[in-house]
Amino acid sequence: MEIPCFSILYFISICMFALEVCKSVDVLRSSEPIRDSDTLVSPGEKFQLGFFSPGNSSNKYLAIRYHNIPEKTIVWVANGDNPVNDSSGVLRIGNEGKLVLVDQAERVLWSSNNMNASSQSVVAQLLDSGNLVLKDDSENVSGNYLWQSFDHPSNTLVAGMKVGWDLRMRLDWHMTSWKSAEDPSTGDFTCGVDLGGIIPQLVIRKGRVKHFRSGPWNGIQLSGVPPTHNLVFIPKFVNNSQEVYYTFNNFNESTITRSVLNASGNHQRYLWSEKTQEWTMIYMWPHDECDVYGNCGPNTMCTISNPQMCSCMIGYQPKSQAEWDTLVWSSGCFTMNTGMSLKECELECFKNCSCRAYANIDATGGGSGCLLWFGDLLDVRKLSVYANQDLYIRVSASDLDSLNSKWKEWVAVAISMAFVVLSVVLYFCIIWKRKKHAQGITFDLPAEDENSLQLLIFDRVTILRATNNFCDSNKLGEGGFGPVYKGQLPNGQEIAVKRLSEDSRQGLNEFKNEVMLIAKLQHRNLVKLQGCCIEEERMLIYEYMPNGSLDSFIFGKTREDSLVWRMRFNIIVGIARGLLYLHRDSRLRIIHRDLKASNVLLDNEMNPKISDFGMARVFGGDLSLVKTKRIVGT
Repeated sequence: MEIPCFSILYFISICMFALEVCKSVDVLRSSEPIRDSDTLVSPGEKFQLGFFSPGNSSNKYLAIRYHNIPEKTIVWVANGDNPVNDSSGVLRIGNEGKLVLVDQAERVLWSSNNMNASSQSVVAQLLDSGNLVLKDDSENVSGNYLWQSFDHPSNTLVAGMKVGWDLRMRLDWHMTSWKSAEDPSTGDFTCGVDLGGIIPQLVIRKGRVKHFRSGPWNGIQLSGVPPTHNLVFIPKFVNNSQEVYYTFNNFNESTITRSVLNASGNHQRYLWSEKTQEWTMIYMWPHDECDVYGNCGPNTMCTISNPQMCSCMIGYQPKSQAEWDTLVWSSGCFTMNTGMSLKECELECFKNCSCRAYANIDATGGGSGCLLWFGDLLDVRKLSVYANQDLYIRVSASDLDSLNSKWKEWVAVAISMAFVVLSVVLYFCIIWKRKKHAQGITFDLPAEDENSLQLLIFDRVTILRATNNFCDSNKLGEGGFGPVYKGQLPNGQEIAVKRLSEDSRQGLNEFKNEVMLIAKLQHRNLVKLQGCCIEEERMLIYEYMPNGSLDSFIFGKTREDSLVWRMRFNIIVGIARGLLYLHRDSRLRIIHRDLKASNVLLDNEMNPKISDFGMARVFGGDLSLVKTKRIVGT
């Protein structure tokens, strides 16, 4: 039978239309916006982008979810804090080449934060990794993205996503919890990599308060969590000059895992089961009360299997026995050397009386590198499963007798009598040095002022703790006198510590001079001296000035444009008022002799304050008697 030509063409067109409808669309172009019922599906049909409502919520969110998993599992949300209240949401590529989500009233609910680009050549694509990328379609370069969702994690981490830092771009990859399972708006907890210590580690925070820390990566695993010997996922930690991040890969193509930061601040790992068609949680951090940061207080060990989970380390006793009896335990810093062996690390620790503990950095290949802890040990727990790494804690010889068998399983301490004798000798040497040093510092104020000097004398341990043992990340700058570090006292007050170096041009007389002068000066345009330290070395403790020195604004390449004329004028007037006070209005007539932009500091409101009085000089009423016989200052 002869089939009419038009019938064949009609049949072919129907088939082509059906193929087009069934085809998965993974690319969004400027001429093809996504509306409420539209979706993008990755090429391998692993992930899907569209408008979804979590749980029983009636709000609509632009989100990415698993496409090939029956249970609706969202892994990324764009407009968590700005939901669409109806079905009018539209995602499109705007005129500036950015992804833009708008509602019926054309109100922008969310947009990508990439640089402006030509909207004609920009496309968005959903990859099989679950990454939504924005790229210039005219540039056929893989991975050259204008923007990507992996740089802005939600509450979920999938294989290939990073938590940490891109140090070149100053990108902070961190997870943020949802308010609840049905409300993806910003919750109370974040999970990211803390760069504040010597070795980075994962930290969960509630606001600014630490809730959990993973411990540093020891080459095998995160040292502060139980080992996860399984065939589910492969963790990885990268730490170099360009990036610092934690990530993971699934063990194979058939394995699907994800980690979620839930509304209670728990980091949970889930595994998808094809057999049961549901997610199974395989572990969680914090797992118990011993995982909560600092739950037992300093110099304690947490053992969850004990009826009283908190116990004092050997050589310590409860600070408050009354609190301890009611199960209230809340009443270190470390340094490292990657080239040391464990024995060399032990010897290095014994050289410093402040060293409390040491351990290997890398647990692979029998162990290598050296970590040293100073001051109180915080957040220590005993793991029921061997974690590939021992912590060696310094204790006195008399306390070793009380070492029980359980403690021996976890802590290995080897102290020879030679080191005990050396420690005693060093101790008396330090005591003698401190007494000698303290006797050498006096404050010669005028007779009428001797009894009115109210100046705090800080001990060295307090300053070490405040500055994280003078960690480089706390360093604010350095001058001829020595370095200046940012610190924080136990009461939360921020301070600046000027540490007089041994080869400093500022000697004992200049130190006494600065302490004597600044302690008596009270003016809004002069930096306030909080106190000093005279143990082993000389240090001055000032109020902390968040905006640093004036020269960083005048000569700095990144801050020079931020000083508008009104701000400059106020700074000039403030400096003039400070000088007027020094020259005429203060009880001690003072000339600064070292006034320069680097010695003018700015507080959080950009108010100027004159600092550094090491070269200053007091003069009386008869100016003819004041003569400078040498060149000093600026």
